[in-house]
Amino acid sequence: MTTIRFLTAQPPGSVLGAEPDMTESAEAYRATGGYDGATGPDELLRHLDASGLRGRGGAGFPAAVKLRAVREGGGGPVVVANGEEGEPGSVKDRWLLRARPHLVLDGLFRAAAVTGAVRGYVYLSDPEAGARVLRALAEREPPLPIEVVETDHTYVAGEETAVVRRIDGGPALPTAKPPRPFERGVGGAPTLVSNVETLARIALTAARPGLRQRIARSTLVTLSGGTGAPLLTEVPYGVPLRTLAAAHGTPDAAGALMGGLFGGLIGAQGLDLSLEPGALTAAGTALGCGAIRFLAADTCPVTAAAEAVGHLAAESARQCGVCVTGTAAVHDALRALAAGTAGPDTVGNLARWSRGLPGRGACGLLDAAAGTAGSLLRAFPEVLPSHLGAACPACAADSPAGGHGRLAVAVPEVTDAPLTAPR
Repeated sequence: MTTIRFLTAQPPGSVLGAEPDMTESAEAYRATGGYDGATGPDELLRHLDASGLRGRGGAGFPAAVKLRAVREGGGGPVVVANGEEGEPGSVKDRWLLRARPHLVLDGLFRAAAVTGAVRGYVYLSDPEAGARVLRALAEREPPLPIEVVETDHTYVAGEETAVVRRIDGGPALPTAKPPRPFERGVGGAPTLVSNVETLARIALTAARPGLRQRIARSTLVTLSGGTGAPLLTEVPYGVPLRTLAAAHGTPDAAGALMGGLFGGLIGAQGLDLSLEPGALTAAGTALGCGAIRFLAADTCPVTAAAEAVGHLAAESARQCGVCVTGTAAVHDALRALAAGTAGPDTVGNLARWSRGLPGRGACGLLDAAAGTAGSLLRAFPEVLPSHLGAACPACAADSPAGGHGRLAVAVPEVTDAPLTAPR
């Protein structure tokens, strides 16, 4: 079971809110300052600029820049709350839509006011979340037409061009860029595709502009793997990864798989890094969607890499030939290393693919596979020689089954009984 808790005292302006295990009603949300019209669109945009709020969907793009680009695009903009999280180790977005749908909708309405949008969408694949969003919309009439669009849950379905394609009636598959959605998106209109946590932080900034820095510099993280139970928590930037490992129940972690499957592997020394996007990027990894999977002390990183790339290979949209063949080749090489059947050129091939494959697919899936392989070579060079020509006992004991299963984290339980007032 995935638990929800703060690691320290709950700070004001928290996305987790006072009752993270209950669905919040419109009445309860308004009682804490939600839907307050005191902060106008232009003022809100200035606050977002000043706070430096970045998107929480994975790319970390500045929220104010994205909002401004859509507003300046003209042509009846569209806003989309993107709640489809394809990373198997992330649960924050589905939890937000189940527990705090009004916070997300408030952020969506405010984004619409900033951009001048004429219609909006909530995009998701979780039926339970969809039902609670529909109920929230019935509790408070939206200021513009809002439609809930469901899709199948896949790794690529939340990519912004796949979101646009699905809302327009097509399959949830990425398209070539440019144009990007802010240029031409749903129905050909400039479109803001914004992660639901980003929208939640926009709403919190509007309600509590004096806390804008704290709101922008805190983030939801999903911690899993290792020897602890999965944990969803909210932490400020700057917390050492080692502190998160201990809080999760894996104090002796041998490393971690960062950013869902996009940040690659880091070794034990990497756990001294701070949870801060700039510091992580400079170290060659990434915060991504905030999903961190710790490696237990007895876990072989080769197995962890093979499992991650196996998931990516299975989730390929199969639109780009280089993605199909590239992810399969990387996965086969990592499985051979884990089994002790790798040839003398395997490590060299992985190094070459990690440099040459990124950027060649329509989305980031191929980049994630290549990056995972490259990060294994950088973070754990000492383990590779023992995998050439001999089976690794730790890999044999772990035996990943195709990359599916163990990477997935269950959404925390949220009682389907809306509060009528804060308790």
